[in-house]
Amino acid sequence: MRRLTIALTLVTTLALGSWLPADTVTEADPARGAGPLRGTNILVVGIDSREGISAAEKRRLNVGGKGCDCTDVMMLVHLSADERRASIVSIPRDSYVPYAEQTHPARTGKINGAYAIGRGPLAVRTVEQVTGLHIDHYLETGFTGFEQAINGLGGAVVCTDRPLQDINSGLDIPAGVHHTDGRVTLQYVRARRINRPGDLGRVRRQQRMVSDLLAKLREDGALAGHAAALSTARTLLKSVRTDDRTGLWDLVHIGWVLGRLDPGRTEFATVPISEFDHRVPGVGSTLVWHRSRSQALWAALAADRPFTGDRRVQPVPENPAPTNPAGIEVRVDDAAVAKALRAQRFAVTDTSRTAPAVRHAGPPVIRYAAGREEDAATLAAALPGARRQVVPGHDGFFDVLVGTDPVTVKPVTYDRNVAEGAPVTGDRLGCAGDGLRLPPGTTPAADPGPGATR
Repeated sequence: MRRLTIALTLVTTLALGSWLPADTVTEADPARGAGPLRGTNILVVGIDSREGISAAEKRRLNVGGKGCDCTDVMMLVHLSADERRASIVSIPRDSYVPYAEQTHPARTGKINGAYAIGRGPLAVRTVEQVTGLHIDHYLETGFTGFEQAINGLGGAVVCTDRPLQDINSGLDIPAGVHHTDGRVTLQYVRARRINRPGDLGRVRRQQRMVSDLLAKLREDGALAGHAAALSTARTLLKSVRTDDRTGLWDLVHIGWVLGRLDPGRTEFATVPISEFDHRVPGVGSTLVWHRSRSQALWAALAADRPFTGDRRVQPVPENPAPTNPAGIEVRVDDAAVAKALRAQRFAVTDTSRTAPAVRHAGPPVIRYAAGREEDAATLAAALPGARRQVVPGHDGFFDVLVGTDPVTVKPVTYDRNVAEGAPVTGDRLGCAGDGLRLPPGTTPAADPGPGATR
């Protein structure tokens, strides 16, 4: 019976050729050798290319402009050897790395450029070189492939505590939990000019989308057992390209493993960065990995260990600030407090000359406009015990009104790695972690298109 099962599996695997897309990546690199001793590593990439997309499709998907024919999204998925944990690491596209070419001196550039030079095989070898990890499976898709994959899976889930709008990606959704179709989900994961602007904020939203999509697939039963995982894998293969070592049954097994995992057994992180605007002539602004933290991250995956809670990967500051104090403009009616806050890099205006003769009783009060809660939390971290007060119609400044209580200004630490990419488990990252949940029976929301009203 065991031999019959093996034979049937082999025959079915050989038959996969008729199911794979015509443009499936088939180039292999024999020098990469056998798989790792601990766990399974999968490289998943999204390609920024407009090739084969009509002008009408570009307008519909809001992907105008010239593509770089490079990787726009790159995630490394590690499944533990006991298949009881999944670790997902986002590799920012502007990471400055040496390419895995056999040239001297070796070429360096943004990691997304490896694909432009040598397609999937060079992207894989470059990731292997800079992480020290072996990649077992490779999956890639483009804009239309991503939309088709999300639609084929029955849509995704997006949640936000505030309206999100980005003119470049076309995103326009109100606060709340939304069951989104492929088009809106694409807009969400591509948005760069909303709260937490730039690539790290966008990467975190991509991680959240993946976490919530996995939760939705589990609830839908799309990964419950090999039969359901088989159907889901067939759907993915219509819009996702793989390397020649990744077939239908590999996707079935990967999906089956993910389908059995509780969200608390999935973890997400972004590669820790030390320089967020490293300028390189001819390359532009790049990101330089934090040497010790990134090495600790790859070492954890190589040893098949979780990285969440590992302080070598992400040290926990004593008094973390969620936003950068340098971007927070503050008016302070006490000269000593103004000086102390300025020393913590807040943009301070001293208004002590116009302070009231009689101060209010109690601790300092922080007044600010609605929607500035994260900046208010940063300022409050520097002023322990301060009361926060939202004032309708308040301008862009924060007003600190010092009362009769003694004031201590506490040093704060702003670390973008902590604020935007710190290791976190899926149960804390997704909608459920925010106490948000999609109502049962909800159908996917489609973008109404330009000019439509909501």
